[in-house]
Amino acid sequence: MSFSSLKTAALAGKRAFVRVDFNVPVQDGVITDDTRLRAAIPTIELLVSNGAKVILAAHFDRPKGKVVPAMSLARVAPALSALLGKPVGFAADCVGPVAETAVAALQDGDILLLENTRFHPGEEANDPELAKGFAKLADLYVNDAFSAAHRAHASTEGIAHLLPSYPGLSMAHELDYLDKALGNPTHPVMAVVGGAKVSSKIDLLKNLVGRVDMLAVGGGMANTFLAARGAHVGKSLCEHDLLDIARAILAEAEANACQILLPTDVVVAEAFAAHAPHRTCEIADIKDHEMILDAGPKSVAALAAALETAKTLVWNGPLGAFELSPFDVGTMEAARTAAGLARSGRLIAVAGGGDTVSALNQARVAGDFTFVSTAGGAFLEWMEGKALPGVEALKTQN
Repeated sequence: MSFSSLKTAALAGKRAFVRVDFNVPVQDGVITDDTRLRAAIPTIELLVSNGAKVILAAHFDRPKGKVVPAMSLARVAPALSALLGKPVGFAADCVGPVAETAVAALQDGDILLLENTRFHPGEEANDPELAKGFAKLADLYVNDAFSAAHRAHASTEGIAHLLPSYPGLSMAHELDYLDKALGNPTHPVMAVVGGAKVSSKIDLLKNLVGRVDMLAVGGGMANTFLAARGAHVGKSLCEHDLLDIARAILAEAEANACQILLPTDVVVAEAFAAHAPHRTCEIADIKDHEMILDAGPKSVAALAAALETAKTLVWNGPLGAFELSPFDVGTMEAARTAAGLARSGRLIAVAGGGDTVSALNQARVAGDFTFVSTAGGAFLEWMEGKALPGVEALKTQN
């Protein structure tokens, strides 16, 4: 991938419009997780140390183009200030006279946070006039919000065509690892895809079978593939209307010499509940009243053996109902195997997606993976092989 580097840009005295992801979880007016604020700090500090005037733009929640006081970013400024150890100003609008006045008052090295970009209907509509309004505030544009890069919005795509544009350090880091995982990976490449439904990951599976050497399918979606191969899955979650699509994906995998790994033994229970009475059995032994809630030990061992042969891993989704004990065992053991290989330098392990991050944190191995993306939808669309508007717009500058 080819992008201009922020590290070599002339920044002194320049106004930098920086799109960040400050859509942080808030409870009773208090930020409960500042991970996304911390992710932006390296880029902010680079700009500040080089004498730029830093103008931060972000969305929060879904105000749908209206001013919703409860969705103001005002609460973020003091939290960010505490993390940076220096003042962060706040402008009560992200465009127009209020924003322009606040920007005009900035000195080199100052930081200003603009109000929620989604308070304007033109943001999500990628309105050219709003993009021009944003561009009027700055001399250069920095996108450090990979998590919003799959949206063609005024602050993520439109403005990038109007100013010299750069990926921020966090986005550049993410793009580098994503390229190592699927763009130009070291083979053999293995993908682990889990989750509840095939229907939500059809595009993902179709893309992966043409690009990876091994694909392990887990979670509820594995049941649909097992049924497509003629297995009886009892009352397990299964999309029987998608059996033909599952068979087509299996056929495509075979045509591309992509090995598919499906569970051969499973943990079943009569109820979807923590600590429900359960047993381990072969696929052929599942009873009508039982449901599959986790991969069995033989299946997990087979996955671990495959991981031992891989050089690159891309992981999205759990292998079972990991939120319910003891049906988290398969996911936890597989995650620890992958983490150990990554820690020893034998595997480039990249993971992403909400449930995936939660599962890796639950296994206490997220820090051992080579890279864990918190980008959610953008990560999934990237895995599907789709062009991300916010990334493509940065590439057009070169």
